[in-house]
Amino acid sequence: MGLATRSETAWPDLQQVYEAIDARFDKHLAAIQDFLRMPSISNEGIGMEETAAYVRKLIADVGGTAEICPTQGYPVVYGEVNAGKEKTLLIYGMYDVQPVAGEQWISPPFGAEIVELDEFGKCVVCRGVFNSKGPLRGFFNVIALLREMGDLPVNLKFVIEGEEEMGSKHLPDFILSNKDRLRADAVFFPFYSQNRSGKPILYLGCKGLVYLELACQGSARGGPTSRDVHSSYAAWISSPAWRLANALAALVSPEEHILVDGLTANAKPPSDEDEELLNVLSKTFDANVWLKEADALRFKVDLNGKDLLRHYLFSPTITIDGLSAGYEGPGMKTVLPHKATAKLDIRLVPGMTVADALSRLKAHLSKHGFDDVGIEVLGSYGPSKVSVREPGVQALIAAYRHLGYDPEIWPMIGGSAPFYLFTEELGIPIIIGGLGHGGRAHSPNEYAPVSGMKLYEKSVATYLYVFGADTRIRQMC
Repeated sequence: MGLATRSETAWPDLQQVYEAIDARFDKHLAAIQDFLRMPSISNEGIGMEETAAYVRKLIADVGGTAEICPTQGYPVVYGEVNAGKEKTLLIYGMYDVQPVAGEQWISPPFGAEIVELDEFGKCVVCRGVFNSKGPLRGFFNVIALLREMGDLPVNLKFVIEGEEEMGSKHLPDFILSNKDRLRADAVFFPFYSQNRSGKPILYLGCKGLVYLELACQGSARGGPTSRDVHSSYAAWISSPAWRLANALAALVSPEEHILVDGLTANAKPPSDEDEELLNVLSKTFDANVWLKEADALRFKVDLNGKDLLRHYLFSPTITIDGLSAGYEGPGMKTVLPHKATAKLDIRLVPGMTVADALSRLKAHLSKHGFDDVGIEVLGSYGPSKVSVREPGVQALIAAYRHLGYDPEIWPMIGGSAPFYLFTEELGIPIIIGGLGHGGRAHSPNEYAPVSGMKLYEKSVATYLYVFGADTRIRQMC
């Protein structure tokens, strides 16, 4: 594959950076905690303006120019730091986080307290510490330090959005209207990338996503039209809840195989490069780590090794994310609901498009007599992929290995993000990474070990130096 190999080249400048990070990490950690203590819940509209202003100041404080760019939703923070270097790295990030209402935490969800966790030692527990305000603030710690010690090895541009947790609704408008000033050699998404056993995972892409709400309610087709009624009427009044349940059952088999006609017709199989990466990955892949992360006892498919990995990464899925109908409170209340809703996501693999998936879903429901089921699209992403041979990817592999870590390289990740805007619309490869570990994203007690947060800063500094210097990349590849 031409993957990077460990270099014996001495980098005294980087060693000085590592020592400076060690010496100042208490202050760096406090800065991260301060940022995490600013709630920025986009789905609830909490703290968004204040957090956007904070991010703008972070860019200005490292010698950049920055602006808060309005959208029809929450703003994008755009900035530039011109270091007069040959290469430019565009930093993509997010300043919004998921809600915490109804969750049980071991410490306040926006307290950013340091908690001793059995498996990991001292950890910061806070919403956003892993996904992904912690890595973003740590990145600015590194930039500020490098500026103080001398200069940056690359020019930087920043696109920090406030709606990633809402499906990046208005990021496409910003990207498409700012193509000229978003030119760069690569995009970097700062993220803690070590799994719970300490292995760095390097993802080369992500699945696409269509997030939907299906709704069925009383109409001329039957069912109560404006209110829930006594369930005794079920003998002669039809139930929108049962109708929606049957519509959902038409989408997948009992084994959860997709039944939507033609939905997977354009899905591309893994490329030769993908198959070679899967061969390598299967030798170090530990399925039990993934089961533990999901709090699951077994996989739903009877596959192992490379076949299991291929199925996970290159199979589209349809998932019910939530169901709602009728009475859901304590005790008994016998009703026939007048409306039922379900939130679904469809994960798309390379070759599939949002428009085609929606068209085929609507046609399938209509064919099976469910044309009255309403479909509302709440968010969507196309799939995204880069080659392992991209110089920016090779630079990250080299940075990891320089610090003594050999990464697992995954052709894709099973999740989704708006990376297609960079790879497809701008034609710029996106690289996801940084050492350090975090867990429980979108869940109570989201965490990141403190030791990994320090290691993350060292890996980011290394990456910037490797990416910014062609000669060093050539030495290490």
